[in-house]
Amino acid sequence: MPLREPKIVVTRRLPGAIQERLKSEYGAELNESDRQFTADDLRAALGRCDILLCTLTDQLTRDVLTTTDRKAVMLANYGVGVNHIDLAAARKAKLVVTNTPGVLTEDTADLTLLLMLAVARRAFEGDRELRARQWTSWRPTHMLGSRVTGKTLGIVGFGRIGRAVAARASKGFWMRVLYHSRREAFESGGAEWRDSLEALLRECDFVSLHAPATPETHHMINAATIRSMRPSAYLINTARGDLVDEAALVDALKSGRLAGAALDVFEGEPAVNPALLALPNVVTLPHLGSATVESRVAMGERVLANIAAFVAGEEPPDRVP
Repeated sequence: MPLREPKIVVTRRLPGAIQERLKSEYGAELNESDRQFTADDLRAALGRCDILLCTLTDQLTRDVLTTTDRKAVMLANYGVGVNHIDLAAARKAKLVVTNTPGVLTEDTADLTLLLMLAVARRAFEGDRELRARQWTSWRPTHMLGSRVTGKTLGIVGFGRIGRAVAARASKGFWMRVLYHSRREAFESGGAEWRDSLEALLRECDFVSLHAPATPETHHMINAATIRSMRPSAYLINTARGDLVDEAALVDALKSGRLAGAALDVFEGEPAVNPALLALPNVVTLPHLGSATVESRVAMGERVLANIAAFVAGEEPPDRVP
């Protein structure tokens, strides 16, 4: 059934062109202050809208979704990951959930290579030293890092982004690429499959995480799996923060069990473990994987396409099962 004159609430400020369309086409209620919604805000929004246009900062828990005065029938998620949504509760409440896959692949893959280079070549350390006016002169043993070209990269999760990283690493840096995923990929582009995470970790100089956040992948990098890694290895995470047990990672970095880590995502976002920030061999970014104008506009366009289909009584192209 078509949905006539749907009421849409948008939980965060979006790129201007997307907000203008939401306003002109649907009269959407925008969040110009960009203040993060609390659980009470989300309950109230679900009670007054037909479609909630949400983001990863909105914790749509079972408690929130089972509010007694809920009017909403669709959660149009602005982003690929939906681990902030209790999908079981959404299904029980007969809420349609959509996401925005496929539009942030290139930018997230680019950022992964940036992080790999930055941590291996100690780029951020050097930047901090210069800004603090502590650099004295060039010297043969100053701030030595690790070469990236020709090394072995292990990719955990071989979806769109994992494959894009593999292509950049193999073609641009002549890296040997291994991967581990739930199943062997049909097309690997020359990457070699490993049937277990531990088998992959043992062989790699760099390990890059691209798996989804699920109960099975929670803390997949932990004290036990870190012991499978080389002490000279680097960990890169541009996927989801809860793939990594940050306490175990800190211990490994402090003790020399790992050479370094580069992280764009964190377990308790926006809070970051202070111990990570204190370590010189850790590069951190504030979840910038898709932070380009091109990606963020494309994400908005996918949201609009999903909403348009749903409002017309059709199956949204990016419905989450």
